[in-house]
Amino acid sequence: MNKKIVTIALGAALSLSASAALADTLEDVQAKGYLQCGVTPSTPGFASPDENNNWSGIDVDYCRAMAAAIFDDPEAVRFTPLTSKERFTALSSGEIDVLSRTTTWTMSRDTNLGISFTGVMFYDGQGFMVPKDLGVNSALELSDAAVCIESGTTTELNAADYFATNGMNYNPVVFEDQDEVVKAYDDGRCDVFTTDSSALAAERFSLADPDAHKILPQIISKEPLGPSVRQGDDLWFNISRWVYFALLEAEEYGVNQANVDEMLGSENPSVRRLLGVEGEFGSYVGLPGDWAYRVIKHVGNYADVYERNVTPIGIERAGSLNDLWTRGGLQYSPPIR
Repeated sequence: MNKKIVTIALGAALSLSASAALADTLEDVQAKGYLQCGVTPSTPGFASPDENNNWSGIDVDYCRAMAAAIFDDPEAVRFTPLTSKERFTALSSGEIDVLSRTTTWTMSRDTNLGISFTGVMFYDGQGFMVPKDLGVNSALELSDAAVCIESGTTTELNAADYFATNGMNYNPVVFEDQDEVVKAYDDGRCDVFTTDSSALAAERFSLADPDAHKILPQIISKEPLGPSVRQGDDLWFNISRWVYFALLEAEEYGVNQANVDEMLGSENPSVRRLLGVEGEFGSYVGLPGDWAYRVIKHVGNYADVYERNVTPIGIERAGSLNDLWTRGGLQYSPPIR
């Protein structure tokens, strides 16, 4: 019995030590002087580099918003491109500080991988793209099709469920990297390309003849895409979550990158709390009182970020799930108070 008690006590102590080792991400980030952000290698609108390795996208801007909150500098961030297979290992091992990579929030990932999702940057769903000359108008007509899919993703699982549920056979053509998937589809190695509908819209522009392809109307899954951090560091989790909420809160109260300095004089208590004019809310997340002002000043609000990155790839926000809750969407921030 005594040995059992000692073993339990030792296990508890090791667990506490492991948690303590993880509970200093903010301190580590401040010490090295930058945030390390894991992103997709190239998905226009979400994260992609130009010829000079300058990154842009909604996931990129989220990481810049975190850097702005911490350092008052949106450029104090470095980007690590990761495949779907690499992304969770990179986060759990400490290679990156935050994962902001078109990643679907699921129960197994949120509970079984040692990571926590902090918000939904983009509500999406899986779709299908086909060549127009295939003569297909519905995903229900894809029986026996060869389907290009990226491995290690919810896309792979959803496709299997969809075809099985509808009594259809299909031939999965699987690749580890989405660039390989796109090339294989464009080269005619498969009949169908399936992934998140936002990525289909973005990747269609990269095809040799974009007008020769169409996205079918069926959406077969829920794909809430958002950033995540390692479990075991509550302060870091709170920073990452409230940076996301600040983007939404700012839009709801009409505070944007262009007018944020003027809004410092607002009489609206919600705006004053958001911008750090009233209250001590920065101290709750280990940051200066103007942490959210920094985010909005350097990066903007959620609408600024969306319109800069996602609207140009042809995905309108008005009336979609990604609109604010006040306009019928799902984007919603708890109050800062």
